[in-house]
Amino acid sequence: MSDPQVLFDVSDHIATITLNRPEVMNALAGDMRDVLLRHLQDCAAHPDVRCIVITGAGKAFCAGGDIEAMAAKQDLGDISEMGGTLVTVEAVVNLLHSIPKPVIAAVNGAAAGGGMNMALACDMRLGCEKTLFSESFVKIGLIPDWGGFGSLTALVGGAKAMELMMTGDRVRAEEAYRLGLLNQLYPMETFRDDVRAFAKALADGPPQALATIKRGVYAAANASLADVLAFEHKNQLKLILSDDSKEGMRAFLEKRAPKFGLG
Repeated sequence: MSDPQVLFDVSDHIATITLNRPEVMNALAGDMRDVLLRHLQDCAAHPDVRCIVITGAGKAFCAGGDIEAMAAKQDLGDISEMGGTLVTVEAVVNLLHSIPKPVIAAVNGAAAGGGMNMALACDMRLGCEKTLFSESFVKIGLIPDWGGFGSLTALVGGAKAMELMMTGDRVRAEEAYRLGLLNQLYPMETFRDDVRAFAKALADGPPQALATIKRGVYAAANASLADVLAFEHKNQLKLILSDDSKEGMRAFLEKRAPKFGLG
């Protein structure tokens, strides 16, 4: 059963996780991060889930941490929960990277602070004209978390990451697409359907190959050419004998759509 603040649904091999506090732009409070982690763990263990979509209810993706709740703790000088919260955040980010399935952030509106970096921690990001990013931490005297130092710098380079983190300036949809923060930019009126179609194409793909591609892309970011070539050599020899590869080649020769993941 879904937590009312973090909804969970699986259909057509696609798991959809929806942050559900639209009245506060889906700001993270209470145990929402823990629930998100549990859902991701369920997705990792569930063979029926072959693609994961994270999105927000209403008009926003996620405004990051609930500043009202954070300020109340700050006034009391109480940071006892913050260490545990950061540990949970780190577990979520690590799982987003290591889960052997594509993870898509469907950024339906504003993604600020931790919300932005949650989206950046996903494998791909899909947006619409309402999409808005902001590394807003600096506005409240904090630094980015959710792995943002690594993910933003990898996407836009050091100088631009420095600018966005130091200013907290908003990045609107077209600029986000130009910078590479968004993989696709869809019309708002068809956004949900377009995201679903994108996710379905991945869910219908060969699971072993997609999992290996994901590992390869992340590994290559900090690897030598020799390591990249060794990774490709080892895994290509493994995949050529997989049921999905056999099905893909048979389908190509028989001029039909492949049916992956059935072996």
